[in-house]
Amino acid sequence: MMSEPTAPDAPGPGPDAGQPAAQRIFLVVVDESPELKVALRYACLRAKKSAGRVALLYVIEPGEMQHWLAVENLMREEQRTEAEQKLQKLARDVVAITGTLPVLYIREGDRRDELLALMQEEPGISILVLGAGVGPEGPGPLISYFTSRGIARLGIPLTVVPGGLSDAQLDAIT
Repeated sequence: MMSEPTAPDAPGPGPDAGQPAAQRIFLVVVDESPELKVALRYACLRAKKSAGRVALLYVIEPGEMQHWLAVENLMREEQRTEAEQKLQKLARDVVAITGTLPVLYIREGDRRDELLALMQEEPGISILVLGAGVGPEGPGPLISYFTSRGIARLGIPLTVVPGGLSDAQLDAIT
């Protein structure tokens, strides 16, 4: 039995039919805070369970010796090397949990400004994951900004992970 040919203007499946959903990218801002570990683990577990990916942003903040160009250049070079080493170590942690390589970003400037610029430039970033500090100094400057006057500039969901969660607690909630 022969099948009828389909007319070229016949309605067919919608544009999303048969195409995989966009991959979620969980962006984690890298710093020296103890809550980074918690935010990173949360992002990795969520990425793994949702077939997503982790992205890491390291921002080298400007030095204060800008009037000494040679010293400033040397310091910038050392900071870049430190950033690359830190990101490589964290990338190994991401691969160990998710099985996939993370996207790595290194920027220079103000952390908040560079984060906002990156989110504008990379529309694939779908969720910002930040770890909240548990000390008396508060949750951290990025969380404070994005949960107040900066919320309108965010443009993607913000996940704030309490910095005091254990690995077992993170496993349970993801």
